[in-house]
Amino acid sequence: MAVKTGKRSRGGAEQLFSALLFFLFLFCTLFTILIGSRVYENIRARNDASFQTDTVLAYIVNKVRQSDRADAVAVREEEGQQVLVLTSVFDDTVYETRIYQLDGRLYELFTQKDSGIGLSYGQEIMDCKPLSFSMAPRGNDASLLTVALDGGAEASLLLRTAAGMEGGTSK
Repeated sequence: MAVKTGKRSRGGAEQLFSALLFFLFLFCTLFTILIGSRVYENIRARNDASFQTDTVLAYIVNKVRQSDRADAVAVREEEGQQVLVLTSVFDDTVYETRIYQLDGRLYELFTQKDSGIGLSYGQEIMDCKPLSFSMAPRGNDASLLTVALDGGAEASLLLRTAAGMEGGTSK
């Protein structure tokens, strides 16, 4: 009978070792899933932030490229906000497209020049970090427009707005 008791205790140790090994495997699997989900969340958050920044800059850059004519792009301050002003003429009437950031959102306001309409009437485009515009002359009647977002993202455009240049392209 002593032989049977030895087999039982040895069999119990093997079962205990197998159970411990199974729980260790289960613990490692759960730990890997939790770490992986946290990594995924971080990647997604960075991707969302990058998408927002890239979209804001692309929107502004495309609007400026559409308006790149002599004296059609300006930066000014209105109601305490820095505003990018894009001027256009339709049927002998001068219109302005104003692009600005207000309360964490990007806005656009299209109105007749000197209409008196304030920035509060603008069309909300999307969420936007604080942004700034700067314009520097570059000689030969060209200017460098820089659009900068908080966080370091920026876009610079060389505006070829000299008289005799059509639509932003040189002769």
